[in-house]
Amino acid sequence: MHSGYIMESIAGLGKADRERLSAILRGTKGTVSVKDAAEILGVSSVTASKMLSRWSKKGWLSRVRQGLYIPVPLESRTADIPLEDPWLVAERLYSPCYIGGWSAAEYWDLTEQIFRTVIVLTTQKPRDRKPRIKETDFLVRTVSEKAMFGLKPVWRGQVKVSVSEPARTLVDMLSVPSLGGGIRSTVDILNNYLRSETGNLGLLIEYADRLGNGSVFKRLGFLLERIASENSLFIDACRERMTAGNAKLDPKLGADRLITRWRLWVPLGWAEERPLD
Repeated sequence: MHSGYIMESIAGLGKADRERLSAILRGTKGTVSVKDAAEILGVSSVTASKMLSRWSKKGWLSRVRQGLYIPVPLESRTADIPLEDPWLVAERLYSPCYIGGWSAAEYWDLTEQIFRTVIVLTTQKPRDRKPRIKETDFLVRTVSEKAMFGLKPVWRGQVKVSVSEPARTLVDMLSVPSLGGGIRSTVDILNNYLRSETGNLGLLIEYADRLGNGSVFKRLGFLLERIASENSLFIDACRERMTAGNAKLDPKLGADRLITRWRLWVPLGWAEERPLD
């Protein structure tokens, strides 16, 4: 919504309300919170909340969550609109956070699969880990503050949103395969990463060291032996960093065979000595 047209376009509101809503839309960047409205208008949170609720009922704002709204485009015939950019809402609700997993892989063109759920990694500890907001599904995972590295800020409209770099995206998937849609999808993404201009096994090892999850090295070393065996230096680096104990290749799959040299339980089909399809 362009601020130059706001005043003339907001029909069905009194002059004072039109001026207030115009000021709020000019002073915000894609989302409007009760706190925003209260600060811009110089009113109490209670008053601001009542105003936003009233404008929402009139169809000028659309409620995303309690206390958070998005503007309704002028051309829209209904206030029940989908999220134009879910990343903006994720940043507003879960900051400090970043977009990761398959959502980041899509952004970096590392997968041709279409995932309808947006993956958000945050230092917050929200109760609802799988919220559905305006017909958009989110998967929210908590990470520690020290895990907020390997991120790149990208502009979404007027808002900077962090997304995991390609190497960090892979490390997260090797740490938690479900973030990549399971291990098979993660292998495809790893293959694409290795073939891409950004492919950098040294950076993968560095980020895996920083993340500190020993299972990453077991999975990465095992997979590199199968799909990129020429990278013996990095395979050795993975073996040197292996931790004690056994892990599963994918915690959500059955595990029939233990690959002892990688301390990794794998499904039977993965234990065969052949390259992956």
